[in-house]
Amino acid sequence: MRLVLLFLGVLLTLMSAVPSFAAPYPTPEALIKALYRYDPDETDAEAPSPYTPFFSDALNARFQADRDRTPDGEVGAIDFDPVISGNDGRARHLTISPPIVLGDRAELEVRFENGGPVTLYYTLVKEHGGWTVDDIANQQGDTPWSLSGLFDAAER
Repeated sequence: MRLVLLFLGVLLTLMSAVPSFAAPYPTPEALIKALYRYDPDETDAEAPSPYTPFFSDALNARFQADRDRTPDGEVGAIDFDPVISGNDGRARHLTISPPIVLGDRAELEVRFENGGPVTLYYTLVKEHGGWTVDDIANQQGDTPWSLSGLFDAAER
């Protein structure tokens, strides 16, 4: 009986430690709201990225491949936090555009303040019963970027 109770206690502890991994996001807006409420320090250090719970399988695979080919002590293709488009700060005054949904893909725009106005463009895919981030792009400023473009450039 003690063994069963111990097993149940461990199982409940593990399940409560990873709520973000378990819940699919039923709408693009729910995904983005959860993403911007999330503390990336909660992600396991061995995960491909700090936002692994929110990223698509394909995007997580690209982060993992970049991590695998980057020598220890060096920075990979993504040397900033793509969710805030920078290294410091946090998103304030977040607004989310209505998504354009075409089947299992969606696109939307996220605007916020982080030391100035920031506009990011998200490409989402529906997989595993919910929405996930498949790409992020910032098309403004002196150096526009997208995660897919940065990974493509690093692979050359």
